[in-house]
Amino acid sequence: MDHSSQRFGQLSVQGFRRLHDVKLGLRPLSVMIGANGTGKTSVLDVLSLLAASAQGRLGYSISELSGLANVLTYDRAEELGLQITMDVPGHEPLEYSLRIRPQGIAQVIREETLIQQRKPFAPSRHVYSYEQDVKYYDPVQEKLLHPTWEHNPLETSLSQVPKMFQEPEDFRRRLASSTFYHVLNVEPRSPVRLPQSLGPAELPGRNGEDLVSCLFYLQQTDRNRFEAIEDSLRAAFPRFERLDFPPVAAGTLALAWRERGFSKPLYTHQLSEGTLRFLWLTTLLQSPGLTSLTLLDEPEVSLHPELLSLLADQLREASRRTQIIVATHSDTLIRFLKPAEVVVLDSTEDGMTTLTRADELDLDEWLKDYSLDELWRNGRIGARA
Repeated sequence: MDHSSQRFGQLSVQGFRRLHDVKLGLRPLSVMIGANGTGKTSVLDVLSLLAASAQGRLGYSISELSGLANVLTYDRAEELGLQITMDVPGHEPLEYSLRIRPQGIAQVIREETLIQQRKPFAPSRHVYSYEQDVKYYDPVQEKLLHPTWEHNPLETSLSQVPKMFQEPEDFRRRLASSTFYHVLNVEPRSPVRLPQSLGPAELPGRNGEDLVSCLFYLQQTDRNRFEAIEDSLRAAFPRFERLDFPPVAAGTLALAWRERGFSKPLYTHQLSEGTLRFLWLTTLLQSPGLTSLTLLDEPEVSLHPELLSLLADQLREASRRTQIIVATHSDTLIRFLKPAEVVVLDSTEDGMTTLTRADELDLDEWLKDYSLDELWRNGRIGARA
């Protein structure tokens, strides 16, 4: 699905760890670089929290982060503020805002709005809530109403109000679909190394639990995508020939990796960490089921530097179908990116984080003599330690 006409626009954060007050324009591809502790993963966590707010899982996600009090900017913030916009073709963007404050061992949603400016008219208020005064717009009565059902005060109105308008529901659905992919677990008994049940799967799974099913499904239903995956593997691993899917039991498949010069294939439990992670990433970025926002934390782990050029190309191609936000420590990956695709995170003297697009740093003269990774290493686009 082409999401290019309805993309998320600007993310604003107040009071989340070192992200005391930051804004980031979300482009098709945003690769964040910066020293340890500057907040790269925090940006991904914030977007995951926003996704949870649209799913009706905000309370659970805050608990997974050890509670709201533990993520608020230390000594600086009494509440968390999150805002994100989504472009709407032919109209002003939708603007979603959420403010959450600790209350005892839990939290309270202090303010929540989903609005759309309508020049020269008053803005459309789809959700407009302040503390316990919860309101949503009813198109039949053409006014803001209080819920007539049991409203859960610990979850957002966005996840609970009736789905009456296409654009707000598109916003909620797209935000809810956002998926955070951590570094793939490739331990010996991890899901990605085991045979998998046969079934339709458009994504390889956060833990690779559907990698075999996804690849087999693509081989059967979308030959062009499957061949693109095999072509990428041949470019990355010159001895690679093809993927096979031998059955190991009723309804269960294994993945066999065949190479030139070997009569027997390698199976997933025999593949190296780097090979398995590259296979998973390639499958993910080629998948037809990519969600509106794809969040990747350190995709370069275990990958040989020569594979990062291919990864950069795959990220760029996939960003035509999903918005991708990446956190990386790899200067080699940055070498293959454009300044417009790079976000530099740096620390202020008081330890807070700044976010700056590399193409806003006036690097044209420097880039005549240096690559982006060289500018990062020599400190021209942010500190590394």
